[in-house]
Amino acid sequence: MAKKEFSFMGYTVDQMGKMSMDKLIELLPSRQRRSLKRGLPVRQKKLLKNIREAKKELDVGNKITIKTHCRDMIILPEMLGVTLGVHNGKEFVPVEITPEMIGHYLGEFALPRKKVSHGAPGVGSTKSSLYVPLR
Repeated sequence: MAKKEFSFMGYTVDQMGKMSMDKLIELLPSRQRRSLKRGLPVRQKKLLKNIREAKKELDVGNKITIKTHCRDMIILPEMLGVTLGVHNGKEFVPVEITPEMIGHYLGEFALPRKKVSHGAPGVGSTKSSLYVPLR
């Protein structure tokens, strides 16, 4: 059984890579479309420049992880294949960009909250725990 090729709004990854930015923007959801029509801020332009340089290094064979705090960057087709370290408030979470992520924000893949797992109560947590013998 052949693996189905990914398509976004009826276009393959190769077709989206050859598209102009204006045509690509029209394919995205409204929030992302509005954000990109206003233009990229300086920090997002810098990240895009670093990604283009990393893609050149990737072609040579070097694998580079780009660290960024820019969680509001929209994932574009030219970012595919690059590993980004997205800051979640505490550390940089490695995110490998795949075709299914196109049109999403980087911050969606580096969650800032983690699941709370409570341990056993310690001595002094309640009045009755003072009388429990220590093991």
